[in-house]
Amino acid sequence: MVALEIRTGRGLYRIVEAAPAVTEAGAIVLTLALERADGIERVVFRCRIDCALGGANGPENLIARLRPWAEREFEMIREAALKSIRGERKLHEIVFDTSSRGPFQVV
Repeated sequence: MVALEIRTGRGLYRIVEAAPAVTEAGAIVLTLALERADGIERVVFRCRIDCALGGANGPENLIARLRPWAEREFEMIREAALKSIRGERKLHEIVFDTSSRGPFQVV
């Protein structure tokens, strides 16, 4: 299991794989959790990464690429994930494709 630390205004969190990665409809779907280091909060969400952006990278490499982005966008991710699970009773999904590349910008 991959676990990378991110520093946020709310303290130290770990971004971890909450379920095995799945490939579906030309995309890799990662179910990730942001876990506070002291264990008092855990927020789960999904990232759907177009295979054209993720290539043949495994989940470990994709999560490593997502880490700085998740650190920077932590509050947005956290709030959207909490709102989705409370209001819609489903996991919040963030889509990265050719129109919304996020951390998968062409270098």
